[in-house]
Amino acid sequence: MLRNGAAGGGPAAGGRAAARPVRVWCDGCYDMVHYGHSNQLRQARAMGDYLIVGVHTDDDITLTIDGKDTYEEVKAAGRYRECKRTQGVSTTDLVGRMLLMTKAHHSNIDEDLDYRKHTDNFGKGPKGHSPWTGVSQFLQTSQKIIQFASGKEPQPGDTIIYVAGAFDLFHIGHVDFLEKVHQLAEKPYIIAGLHFDQEVNRYKGKNYPIMNIHERTLSVLACRYVSEVVIGAPYAVTADLLDHFRVTLVCHGMTEVVPDKDGSDPYEEPKRRGIFQLVDSGSNLTTDLIVQRIIKNRLEFEARNQKKEAKELAVLEAMRRLEEEQH
Repeated sequence: MLRNGAAGGGPAAGGRAAARPVRVWCDGCYDMVHYGHSNQLRQARAMGDYLIVGVHTDDDITLTIDGKDTYEEVKAAGRYRECKRTQGVSTTDLVGRMLLMTKAHHSNIDEDLDYRKHTDNFGKGPKGHSPWTGVSQFLQTSQKIIQFASGKEPQPGDTIIYVAGAFDLFHIGHVDFLEKVHQLAEKPYIIAGLHFDQEVNRYKGKNYPIMNIHERTLSVLACRYVSEVVIGAPYAVTADLLDHFRVTLVCHGMTEVVPDKDGSDPYEEPKRRGIFQLVDSGSNLTTDLIVQRIIKNRLEFEARNQKKEAKELAVLEAMRRLEEEQH
């Protein structure tokens, strides 16, 4: 269970019952941030007025190996809350997908034996799996999408901007790009088109995308600059798409634009209309670079996961012993 300590305010000076802003603190490792982290922060933010996030140097476990709760003082002060953990996603699982070079995580593709072996064994220590680090299957629901979606519709005077891509392993490079796009208009309404897994695999190859269409949808929806997402957008930005959404500007980053299946430019129509613009995010981080880092440090990551899971299992055992002693 992901934990958040929520600090509540009391009466103002002089005995007046004036409301004080509720400041919420949560912390974690936040390694390779994904929609599970975003969901934790979303829930934490809903608990108060101002959210402060602490990033650990390593090991995001919230109990010491002897079973002592590191939130003990906060709980004693009555300033502790918990939020629900997002099932079906973990940094461990995403790292495994990169290392195995499998496509089984793509939507509409049957699970293969290598991926089954990965979900059973990746990061597994000699004493079994931890429920925190272990891998579980992600199941998309309409409620998950509603929780992440802004629910805003275009208003008169909005500049409707369309961007498209894989947005795989949604990272700071993507955020920087969307922020720059957001700054292009006084009242921007950004629509992000996400390509289906098979389309991304066509132009990226290997085992891309690392995150499937359902996971990428939640990741992009979690970004404050995005108002709407087209799930499974066509690779070519067509006249029908532009007219349907009443798009006034189409943007793309400084990355390579791969031709469509027939060799044509996917941005031919917006260029013909004079509404296409390249946007420099100012960031050199790409999904490819993240994957290269992981592969380069494969042994280190596997050792990290096994060490982390062994510590978590030791904590569970300590908790079990304490519970037995109390009864």
